[in-house]
Amino acid sequence: MTQISRLSRTDWFGPLLATIIAIVVIRAFSANFLSSFNIQILLLAIAVNALVAYSQMIIIAIGQMNLSVGAIGGLAAISFVGMIEVWGIPAPLAVILALAIGVGCGVINGVLIRITGISAFVITLATLSIFKGINLGITEAQPFYGVPDSVKAFGSALVFGPIPWLVVPTVLVAVGLWFMLSRMPVGRFILAVGSNEHAAGLSGISVGATVIIAHGISGLLAAIAGVLVVARLQIGQPSIGDDWLILSFAAPVIGGAILAGGHVSVSATFLGVVIVAIITQALVLFNIDPFLVQVVLGALILAAVGLNKLRARAPIGQGT
Repeated sequence: MTQISRLSRTDWFGPLLATIIAIVVIRAFSANFLSSFNIQILLLAIAVNALVAYSQMIIIAIGQMNLSVGAIGGLAAISFVGMIEVWGIPAPLAVILALAIGVGCGVINGVLIRITGISAFVITLATLSIFKGINLGITEAQPFYGVPDSVKAFGSALVFGPIPWLVVPTVLVAVGLWFMLSRMPVGRFILAVGSNEHAAGLSGISVGATVIIAHGISGLLAAIAGVLVVARLQIGQPSIGDDWLILSFAAPVIGGAILAGGHVSVSATFLGVVIVAIITQALVLFNIDPFLVQVVLGALILAAVGLNKLRARAPIGQGT
């Protein structure tokens, strides 16, 4: 009983239980839910959405928020396809440059926040508009179609069974984030700044550098998500990233992230993404208006924040 009580305090236990219950209930009403095709669709959604969630999670870890996650991902995606179509740059080099653009956008956010002292909410709201404006200026609101066959093949290829290759970068990122937050000094610095910025500074941590690094990582993850969306859709849509904002907050919060900073969970955030993907897929299977997803996400955020408030009264488990 003590072991069960201890498990119930971990960040991942609740989302895991909710995932299992959701799968059992939906499977009982829809025999097609666990079909090979549906599993593939779920994994494709999870592959991208997990990166979007991690992009926000790393900023929540320092007690801030990044409203420009979608705009950065969209700009990186459009830049990736544009460099190939317009300039004829090879796809591997275009990927590297697109990811560099994502890192650069994130670093700009971090530098502006530290130099001006203005809240991350205001800065990233402004850069959201700037990055989106650059996106539309590049594309003139028209898609790029010059996605090379190699990228299209990667976006549709399967590792084995229903498991797509697109999940591989996401798994590598998740493992890397877990290792960084739990084993590397920079990860401990990020969590320390989120827990108490003043105390972190007094202990010798460079708060400014940590904030900039966190935003740079956030930009990188958003850019990876943008490139994977291009591979999945096989087209460079200027609307990529427009609907990422609510999702980027929903999954970390469902995973027990403390919005004030200092505590996030890589595994629980991933399970939060799985829950959202399952709910979305269930709405499709039951022919329910897909726009209801936004209502459900909002309700999940409210419920998760409320539960986190209750759980905060008890000792919390390992966060990563």
